[in-house]
Amino acid sequence: MKPAPFAYLRPQGLQHALEALAADPGAKVLAGGQSLVPLLSMRLAAPSTLVDINALPGLDRVWADDDGVHVGALARHADVLASPDVRRVQPLVSQALSQVAHATIRNRGTTVGSIVHADAAAEMPMVITLLGGSVTVASTAGERTIPAEELYAGPLESTLRHDEVAVHATFPALAPGEGVGFAEVARRHGDYALVGVGAVVRIDGDDVVSARAGYLSVSDVPTVVDLTETWGDHDAAAHRALSALDPADDIHATAAYRAHLVRVLTARVLAAAYDDARTRASAGRDRDDG
Repeated sequence: MKPAPFAYLRPQGLQHALEALAADPGAKVLAGGQSLVPLLSMRLAAPSTLVDINALPGLDRVWADDDGVHVGALARHADVLASPDVRRVQPLVSQALSQVAHATIRNRGTTVGSIVHADAAAEMPMVITLLGGSVTVASTAGERTIPAEELYAGPLESTLRHDEVAVHATFPALAPGEGVGFAEVARRHGDYALVGVGAVVRIDGDDVVSARAGYLSVSDVPTVVDLTETWGDHDAAAHRALSALDPADDIHATAAYRAHLVRVLTARVLAAAYDDARTRASAGRDRDDG
């Protein structure tokens, strides 16, 4: 199929883009296009205007500081994945990005675009929710920051207004004592995951003081579950996780199989995050002794 007719704008400045969006409630932003263009071709989306932001300067930056990792709206998945600063400051971002689709998609798709597309089967919406990150958006009225916990209103629905552009996303830095883990199962490499799980575990000595897991491709929105109280009991952790999730049947997997994957991956990823936390703590002690 071919897309429905639409007007096309390629503004050279952010203000021009924001004015175009404000003037047309039916307009949509085009960045990487890896999600939007197929929807256009299938006529599942029919915007009156496409506002192509790829010529806007300064939106392709990826940088890290003491607060965390910051990703501009035009930074491609591949650029974020290749950054050693991202791996050092918040390794969960890199772990999850390595599982996003194929290299060809990662070369064009944008990390911020994936976040605001709000697909609960995608990796980055879950990651930013689990980490307690945020997205900064701009409109003709100014900027505002949306915490990740307030970003998703429903399936494929974010809380951005039609006249707003997401300009960058922030992923908080890995804190002292924390470790991370990530795993997913897909039918084929590069396919959407049948289930994916990320975890952040914080330790004090050998004791776990916090354990949280995030789930993708299980519920309508990215879902995070606090598993601290069930740490060490795999069955109890899986039961607690499933009580907060909503596995469903579809053409890819049954609800029962998804529930099984939740059980298996929750145990695996919590263990990986705990081991990661212990390894980082040990490396930190070695540096202090040296």
